[in-house]
Amino acid sequence: MNDKNLPVVDQYRQVGRREVLRQWLPPAVAGLALAGLGLGFSNRPGRHQPPSVESLLRPRDWRFDPDAPGALATACGEGPAANTRHALASLGGINAFVKPGERVAIKPNCAWDRSPEQAANTDPELIGELVLQCLSAGAASVIVVDNSCHDPGRAFTRSGIEKAARDAGGATAHQRNTGTVKLDLGGTILGPWKVLKPIAEADRVINVPVVKHHSLSHATLGMKNWFGAVVGRRPNLHQRIAQVCAELGAAFRPTLTVIDATRILTGGGPTGGSLALVNPTDCIAVATDPVAADAWGAGLLDLGPEQLPHIAIAARLGLGTADWKSVVVET
Repeated sequence: MNDKNLPVVDQYRQVGRREVLRQWLPPAVAGLALAGLGLGFSNRPGRHQPPSVESLLRPRDWRFDPDAPGALATACGEGPAANTRHALASLGGINAFVKPGERVAIKPNCAWDRSPEQAANTDPELIGELVLQCLSAGAASVIVVDNSCHDPGRAFTRSGIEKAARDAGGATAHQRNTGTVKLDLGGTILGPWKVLKPIAEADRVINVPVVKHHSLSHATLGMKNWFGAVVGRRPNLHQRIAQVCAELGAAFRPTLTVIDATRILTGGGPTGGSLALVNPTDCIAVATDPVAADAWGAGLLDLGPEQLPHIAIAARLGLGTADWKSVVVET
């Protein structure tokens, strides 16, 4: 066919409005519908869209009286149970902090498959005494809970904490047999973390760390002990450990901090193992000021602010005072 016989098509002709609507309106409407559907799903949490931090709750404030001045009482020389009773009595007794019907969570350091004599975990006799004290105050339940680093079953058994808690009428829980609650821990580093459910849901929380050496942070004390309250990629928290410890102290505001210095692990921490590195000090401190509690424990390891910067950071955050002697209550 001769090209001259083909109809001439003007590619640049003016298109009428009706033709535009007929050709482009249906796909445009469909595209808008899909876009709206996608926008709706984009704001819904799911496998690819985690809940926003704004939708998460913060941890409870477990302090009995947030406006009360901080206080710290110590007792030594009579064994962990008697020392605990005497130190508590100086602060008004357990009834000043735990009321009938309340659910109490006790957070020891139960991270390691070690015996009590090796001083890597909180002393079991101290834990048993605290369970008894809380139940005597009318607590509805007392649960001893930690996220262990070693196998939790072995850690709770060999440390003696499982038996001590149960013999006193309490229960135990760890990351293998309890759930978690996702909370916003705030701070500049922490943000959202899974928190062990017995801690997140408790009416009162008692933090019970052991005084010991730590190869990275120089010491494990009260604020460092909160590492065992969270579940997830905890090794990431060690990159800025001083700031993290202070921010954990800001996130978790316990009813009491009970510092266990029954035996002090002076080296080889945090796991310990050698009895030659254990110093039998036989002291307990009970505090409503977590910064003062850590400062007191640091002194037992001959550590000052330059070795433990988390104490100074926590003081700047308004969590308490590093001058523990200023808040001591005489026993």
